[in-house]
Amino acid sequence: MDRWAALAMFESGDNDRIVGRAGEISRYQIRRELWPSGNPLNACVALANAQRIMSPRVAAFERTHGRTPDDFEFYILWNAPAQINHPHPVVAERARRFMNLVVDANRIALAEIVTNSIVSIEPGASY
Repeated sequence: MDRWAALAMFESGDNDRIVGRAGEISRYQIRRELWPSGNPLNACVALANAQRIMSPRVAAFERTHGRTPDDFEFYILWNAPAQINHPHPVVAERARRFMNLVVDANRIALAEIVTNSIVSIEPGASY
């Protein structure tokens, strides 16, 4: 699962109609004052807007740290960018849960690929 799919799942359960406690909209739970434009119920528009919001955050992180953010840092940049170097324990816990979602989903996907590869080998065939 890529980060964007994981973020949508983590923030809203992939539900475009969820409105957060502070009025956040779309599957990515973007604050209204950050929402650039378009229909928040449209998954493609929501993704484009989320990526537009994250682009300068990730670029600033890369300039400062000389590398791309890992999954933990990616979530902090999404949820509380000002806390990137010293996240509040609540933010850090959410970032750990997000990171685990990405890692576990990728581990399951890899296991399925390996399983399907093994199953597709015909007994007695020479390769």
